[in-house]
Amino acid sequence: VPGLSLHAVSSTDELEALLARAAENRITAHTALNSTSSRSHAIITLYFDREDGVYSKLHLVDLAGSERIKQSKVDGTGLKEATSINL
Repeated sequence: VPGLSLHAVSSTDELEALLARAAENRITAHTALNSTSSRSHAIITLYFDREDGVYSKLHLVDLAGSERIKQSKVDGTGLKEATSINL
């Protein structure tokens, strides 16, 4: 996957900074329904290793906006994205 990366963090502050950086890299566009409609999917997987040997994974998934074209009033590039975003 292009742009895929793995980062180790050891505090909630580090995690919050990493999530903020990821949010800044998201592509958004203005539509009639949403001023910051995401134009890209995001999947974040958090891995937790506890000292007692318990291992967990948590997947956070944010799908790109899928507003109805007629209601969102997009055109041009936005229209092209909207028609192909969830193929």
